[in-house]
Amino acid sequence: MIETEFGQFELVKDYREAFNLEMFIERYVPVSFNKYAYIVGDISAEKLRLRGFNKDPHSVNGYTRIPDYLNESCNFNCAYFILKRVENKQKQKNPKLNKKQNKGKDETVE
Repeated sequence: MIETEFGQFELVKDYREAFNLEMFIERYVPVSFNKYAYIVGDISAEKLRLRGFNKDPHSVNGYTRIPDYLNESCNFNCAYFILKRVENKQKQKNPKLNKKQNKGKDETVE
């Protein structure tokens, strides 16, 4: 389990020991990558490139496309890693439901 300020991740694959936490934190842009369930990082010319993939396997950018990305867009036999975002259990709860259940409980009766 890898914990960062951007969330928790599971290291699914670390081919040729590509994963470096400091490099990952430097390159991660929350606006771009927070929406993805999978992050693939590959090393090309001593630089880390990141690419995000969705949970939906049928999506154009679904996680089933990761092998295609590695074969077509990365250098042959390059070092790479695959991270899977681990959802926080508190975030999985429906906040709208909790607000409806708690409605009126915060009000004080005088």
